[in-house]
This record gives sequence, structure tokens and C-alpha cells, in this order.
Amino acid sequence: MPSSDCEVRDPRIRRTRQLLQGALMQLLGLKRFDDISVQDITDAATVNRATFYDHYTDKFALLEALIAGGFHQMLHERSVRYDGTCPSAAAAIILAACDYLATIRAAQGGCERRSNVEALEDAAMITAIRRVLADGMARHTSVPEERRAMQSAAASWAIYGAVKEWLNTPERRPAEDIVPEIVAMVTPLLGSAIEEDHAAHTMT
Repeated sequence: MPSSDCEVRDPRIRRTRQLLQGALMQLLGLKRFDDISVQDITDAATVNRATFYDHYTDKFALLEALIAGGFHQMLHERSVRYDGTCPSAAAAIILAACDYLATIRAAQGGCERRSNVEALEDAAMITAIRRVLADGMARHTSVPEERRAMQSAAASWAIYGAVKEWLNTPERRPAEDIVPEIVAMVTPLLGSAIEEDHAAHTMT
């Protein structure tokens, strides 16, 4: 679930969304995403179509919630938050992205089913990483919102691209080994926000 789902406190809403996401995950192991209908999802989740549309606009929104929500849940379980004060603070986020994508890849079926949802997964993960980075910058820096948005967007694409390249390497190294390399790559993107914030405070 996206962070908005993670923040839902009503246990009934959380339970329904968990049922729908669990149903989609189960179906993705059996058939292509294009071949899965909302009716298939509601049947597997044992809820009606009206209930589905009370929570998600379509199956694409549900897939985004499933992918992004799982990642946010992993960050929560690991007590990972980006505090925006140091680029190296992104290391735990990068490691979580490596572990989460590797878990998704292992859980998926054949290559045909994986490629069918890959672009949607990519978009959901980039959005999730960007949200975590942007939230951290917003809490701990006074860099203007527009600038933060550009920096978090650029960094999230860079992080995800590097992690995806690692994931597709036939004999990939342990995730812990490549995290420092990715941190070094994205430091100029994330570090500039910290430097600008310090410069602004120095001038005032």
C-alpha cells in the first residue's frame, strides 16, 4: 500500500485492502496481469465489486498499492527513515530496495508474467523511493519545495536504476556490497540539498 494506505488506522479498511492486495498477489503467480480482471480479484478476496471501487480506482491502482505498500512495510519493519541530513542515510533505503526487489523477483512466475507488470512495478517503486526521500528533506531541510521535488525525483530514478541493474546481473554480488557504490553515485544529488540548506542558513 502507498504511504496513505500505511497510515490508515481503521482496522476494517486495512483488512479489506490487505485482502484485495493478497488476492492480486496470488493471481499474479497464476496468470498475466492483463488477464486478471477486477472480478477475478474480488472473487479471490471474497468481496464485492462495489467494495473494490470504494478503495481503488482500478486494478492498476491496486498493483501500485501492493508494490509500494510492501516496500513501505519493509522500511517500517526495519525502522528506516530518511532524515535528510546526510546522503549516506539513504544506504538503508537502498539496501531495502535491493532486498524487496529480489523478494518480488523470486516470488514471481515465468518471465512472461514478470515482464507483463515490470513497467508498473518500476513506476510504483520509483514513486515510493521518491516519497521517502522527499519527506525526509521536507522535515530536515529548508530547501524550497520545488527544488526538493526535483532532487528527490532525480535521486529516486538513480537509486532504482542502479538497483534494477544489480538485480538483472546474472551472478550478482551481495546487496551489502553494492550499496556503498550506489550511495556514492547518488550523493551529488542528495548532498546538494544539504549543502544548499547549510549555505542558506550561513547567509542569513
